[in-house]
Order: sequence, then C-alpha cells, then structure tokens
Amino acid sequence: MSATVNRTMNPTEWGLLLFLSLLWGGSYFFVGVAVTALPPFTIVAARVVLGAAFLYVVLRATGRRLPTDRRSWGSFVIMGILNNVLPFSLITWGQGHIASGLASILNATTPLFTVMVAHYLTHDERTTPLRVGGIVAGFTGVVVMIGGDALAKVGNHLLPEFAVLLASVSYAFSVVYGRRFSERGLAPLATATGQIITSAAMMMPIALIIDSPWTLPFPSFRVVAALVGLGGLSTCLAYIVYYRLLATAGSVNLMLVTLLIPVTAVLLGALFLGEHLAPNHFIGMAAIALGLAAIDGRVFRVFGRVAAS
Repeated sequence: MSATVNRTMNPTEWGLLLFLSLLWGGSYFFVGVAVTALPPFTIVAARVVLGAAFLYVVLRATGRRLPTDRRSWGSFVIMGILNNVLPFSLITWGQGHIASGLASILNATTPLFTVMVAHYLTHDERTTPLRVGGIVAGFTGVVVMIGGDALAKVGNHLLPEFAVLLASVSYAFSVVYGRRFSERGLAPLATATGQIITSAAMMMPIALIIDSPWTLPFPSFRVVAALVGLGGLSTCLAYIVYYRLLATAGSVNLMLVTLLIPVTAVLLGALFLGEHLAPNHFIGMAAIALGLAAIDGRVFRVFGRVAAS
C-alpha cells in the first residue's frame, strides 16, 4: 500500500518544483549542444556516468551509504530503465530528428499519462475532473506558448515523435513506481544514487556496442561542458530534488514540472539572452498558471465556499 502524499503542495514544494523545471529545462539545451558532435547513446551514457559519479561523491561526503539488500537494487534497476535508460535514449534520439519545441510539447503530455497511471495504481492520487481540467489547460498553455508552427510539423517524422511520446509514458510509470522508495525509508540521495548507478551500468555497454565512441573525434570544450552540465545539474542535482518531492508531493504533482519547463526556458531566454516575449508567451503562461491553480485546488475551493455562503 502506498504512503499518503500531499495532494495540495506547500510553498516549499512549489519552490522545489520550479527549481526542478530549471534543472530539467537546461537538459534540452545541453542535449542540443552535445547532439551536434556525439551520437545519442554516447550522450546518455556520459550523462548517467557523470551523474552517478557526482551523486556518489555527495552521498559519501554527507556520511550516507547505499543500501545493500537485493530488493532495493532490483528496484533501482527497474527505476533506472523506466526513468533514465528508456526515456533519455528516446528523447535524445528524437531531438536529433525533430525541433525542440515539438519535443517540449510531446514531453508536456507526461502529466496526462501520469494522471491515468496514478488513478489505477495508487490509492491516494485518484483522478478528479478539476485535476484533469487543470492538466488539459496547462498542456494547452504549453502549445500556445511554443506556437502553432511546432504543431504544424506533427506527422513529418512519426517515429521520432512517437519515441518522445513513449518517453512520456515511461516517465509516468516511473514516477508512480518510484514512490516505493520513500515507503521503505530510503533517503532521496541514496535512492537517486542507486538509480543512476544502475542506469550507468546498463547504458555503458549499449553505448560501447552501438556507437563505438572511441572511434569518434575528441569533443570540443563546449560539448564537454554540456555533458558536465547534463551530469551535474540535470541529473545529479535534479534527481536529489526529484525524490525529495516525490516522497511528499506525489507522482501527479511532481510531473507538473513538464508544464513548467517551457515557461522557465522562455523566461530565461528573455532574461539572459535578450529574447523577445510575444503575446502568445503571456497567453500560454496564463493558461499554465490557471491549470496549475486548478490542480492545486485551493483557489477554486475558496471561490466555492464564497459562492456557497
């Protein structure tokens, strides 16, 4: 039986969710840089190997240890496949064939799949009309903000598009499956480290066999920096935050991060790159904010009480 989670997130959890959107939003930029010089499986292998190394250093520096029981490591293997090996490989390969905007839209379907999976596989994250409506509103906001041009390209590369969509399904199952670690009392840092270590053990031979990375030219400093960013920020730090949130906020709330990633990407571009904010950006962000408010539920409950009084 799953432990009960907070359906309504507190300010700390919302802050962590926003921070996670920054960390994972950066992964699209890092992958975009790396994919110009390296094949997909090599990028994924480098990401998880570096992430595992960083996490293990942090784990030992904080005086914690990895679990030694077979059951925990078996769960780490399953989680590594669902949450790293499969989606990382699918998204990285897909990004080599479709625009990043379209990939972001397809990735934003993750909460929709998570709602369905959590409804049937958990006892405390049942679907409600308000929650479904909020996710649909948020997804619509993502589409509006990224623009219709991205949607116009749907169907041009069906296999890469299906790959990114399948990654969203994999994420949905992984986040529901991942709740079991907090139920066993495993610390978020130990869980993140174990998961990434098993992912690295699986990805290394795949990359060596398929990509033969030793035959490739040594990557530029820019590509190496992107790989370090992928491993250190978008993997090591991101998964510490991920498991901290999953333990208290639940799977559906956690996967709302995929609605926030396009927002943070657009805002960062405006703040640091001087990119122009168009009307569709503001309309899309407003729709996402409305969707998040509906999923949170507090504002709508207040209006309901006022209307009833």
